[in-house]
Amino acid sequence: MTSSSARAFTTGGALRGGASRRFIDSEQWHRPFRGVRMPLPPESSESHPAAQRERRILVNAEAYRAIIGPGVFFSHSTAALLWGVPLPPLPDDVIHVSVLAPSCAPEGRGVHGHQLKPHGVTTVTTTDGVTLTDPATTWALLGTLLRHPYDLVAAADALVTGERIAGPRGRVVREPLATIEQLQAALDAAHKRRGIVALRDALPRVRRGAASRTESWTRLTLVDAGLPEPALNHDVHDVDGFVACVDLAYPDLRVGVEYEGDHHRTDAAQWQRDLERYERLTAAGWRIVRVTRDTLFHRPDLLVRLVREALSRLR
Repeated sequence: MTSSSARAFTTGGALRGGASRRFIDSEQWHRPFRGVRMPLPPESSESHPAAQRERRILVNAEAYRAIIGPGVFFSHSTAALLWGVPLPPLPDDVIHVSVLAPSCAPEGRGVHGHQLKPHGVTTVTTTDGVTLTDPATTWALLGTLLRHPYDLVAAADALVTGERIAGPRGRVVREPLATIEQLQAALDAAHKRRGIVALRDALPRVRRGAASRTESWTRLTLVDAGLPEPALNHDVHDVDGFVACVDLAYPDLRVGVEYEGDHHRTDAAQWQRDLERYERLTAAGWRIVRVTRDTLFHRPDLLVRLVREALSRLR
């Protein structure tokens, strides 16, 4: 969490410290929970409503630290966001916190409290004092919230995939947060929890290498349509060296699939970089299928047809 969490305070503490009620109740404060104040967060640069909601949840999680009780920890989708796990659009701004039985689940406006059985729950405390479920436990808890099987796979893909810089000088900049073996152990420990069947179905489909939720969805959409499984984040080289890293690739046929978010369309500099990149890939003999959010989530048959046609032309 960011250092702004230190600026959240309780109204009771402020009054005891000499602050006036008028000061505490002024419009300069964000009031996510009863008895909590923090500075109003800056305007978000995010244009997508789902991203804006995720940001609000993280801000509220920071504020909740001012009143978090002993034995209470962040869990479920809130822990997933804190770990940087990609999620589908969430239904509300509430934060999820848990305790271990027999303690009573936290209650309050803006809070979804859970009481968890101690067996199968592992928590960690970060260097800045945030206590939350560890990555593997977090994923196992998502089985109670995420309804689409692709999203369970995408969340796990993110946990078992680190971050790297592509190209000949590429290096790993962040190790994976979990291993597939750790995810399996978390499932084994939570064998009777709601959602366990969906999690067990998802785990064999998890792959290292996906850099985003949309890449995971694209891979699964293609495979479920009967197409070969693509390589993930494949570095393309020609005789002169590194050309580009392709989101999903069929290297033997030199076919790539690239997901383009809205920023590829709205950011002029990004648009120009994309054009130059595709020119280099074309010169290297690659055919690129470009995928948008609309194609992936609303017209998957079109995505499958475009990739199938690209593969058949080069066989």
